[in-house]
Amino acid sequence: MILVTGATGSIGRHLVRLLRQRQAPFKALVRNPARGRELGGEYVVADFDRPDSLQAAMSGIDRLFLLSAGAEPTSGRQPMVAQQVAAIDAAARAGVRTVVKVSVQGASRSGKLASGAHWSIEQHLEASGLDWSILQPSGFMQNFRTGAGTFTAEGDIIGAYGDGRVPYIDCRDIAACAAALLTEYRDSAQRFVLTGPEALSHTDIAARLSAAYGRTISYVDLPPAQLAARLTAQGLPAQFAEDVAELQAGIAEGTAAHITSAVSDLTGRGPRTFGQFLADHQPATAEPH
Repeated sequence: MILVTGATGSIGRHLVRLLRQRQAPFKALVRNPARGRELGGEYVVADFDRPDSLQAAMSGIDRLFLLSAGAEPTSGRQPMVAQQVAAIDAAARAGVRTVVKVSVQGASRSGKLASGAHWSIEQHLEASGLDWSILQPSGFMQNFRTGAGTFTAEGDIIGAYGDGRVPYIDCRDIAACAAALLTEYRDSAQRFVLTGPEALSHTDIAARLSAAYGRTISYVDLPPAQLAARLTAQGLPAQFAEDVAELQAGIAEGTAAHITSAVSDLTGRGPRTFGQFLADHQPATAEPH
């Protein structure tokens, strides 16, 4: 039996669909029973902030998909570390055999934002005695659909990326990789860096969004300090804003441009292009804002 955490999110809901297609037995972990009923399958109610509820949710589970929300932008806090460590500990006590965790590309001890938090969780998972696989995706294409990407009031993309390129990935492809790891036998103790098939600059992305929405969308590049000041003026904590700007400055230097074959290796097919992502979400996609 598989337990899917983050089941109602941008990756988890696609994973639930794929597991159902594969007729793989699973339960979705939800905090709200109404959200569980919306998924249309078996679910268990638990809360990452209540370790006792996690322990009960792990009963009868042998494979765990581990995903929870990252930093709280308004406070800069990273509750994810304590939450996922508690889930790993509960899984070990309950006799769970395998954990598939979603991390981030380039997770490291000194990483900014979620990178350092994910690195800490990865280390705990490695030391847990459980079998594990870690997915390290690049940025999500969905961020340009939901508004989670950074936009001006006029709807233009803003950042400190320069000409740096990112091989953004569709969350559906992340879910497909997770489904393969959860339902097929593979060697454990592996990290998979997941990317899309093309590394795009944010000027490239703006051009493709312009074509999709039928209006001009530009990329506005700012020096990192100016971007941090702008984010702080919008209400983000100063340290959080500075970390965002520093991360984007690293991308400007080419730190995120590498493309991997991991999606093809795990699923047997290539990842979706940004053009395919946009086409698949028309015309329902709201304009970026």
